[in-house]
Amino acid sequence: MAWLQGSAIGHAMRELGVWTYGVVNLVHILGVASLFGAVLVLDLRLLGLWRNVTLAAISKPTVPVATTGFVIAAISGVGLLATKATEYIDNPFLYIKFPAIGLGILNVIALSFLPAWKQHKIRELSAREQSRLAVFGGISLFCWLTAITAGRMIGYW
Repeated sequence: MAWLQGSAIGHAMRELGVWTYGVVNLVHILGVASLFGAVLVLDLRLLGLWRNVTLAAISKPTVPVATTGFVIAAISGVGLLATKATEYIDNPFLYIKFPAIGLGILNVIALSFLPAWKQHKIRELSAREQSRLAVFGGISLFCWLTAITAGRMIGYW
């Protein structure tokens, strides 16, 4: 954390002016909103909502939006953390947020290896396959809601 705070990005975040932190924070919020908005729609479909809309029709736009949102949130989040990283060492919400993000990413990776996920764009899935995907949707919602909640609480600790 001391290295991150002392890095060029840490210095830039503190020295480029009063608006720097605010703009980076806004970019972070937009990234998180894009990530979670897309994840929410996809996960709710995996959990069984909107069955009259194919999973492929929902995953096609939501996956790239979620990916882009994650990249934006991660990059801007590093900037926010670098501003005063050493002050966050004792913040318990940091130790909830990062594992939740890690589990969310692992869930996405595991989902991508499922035969049902690989096949959802080319054929109708069985009830068993949809149930399996629903588990991943539920885990995803839990992970990302936990990460967002913990992230929000970091500022209040």
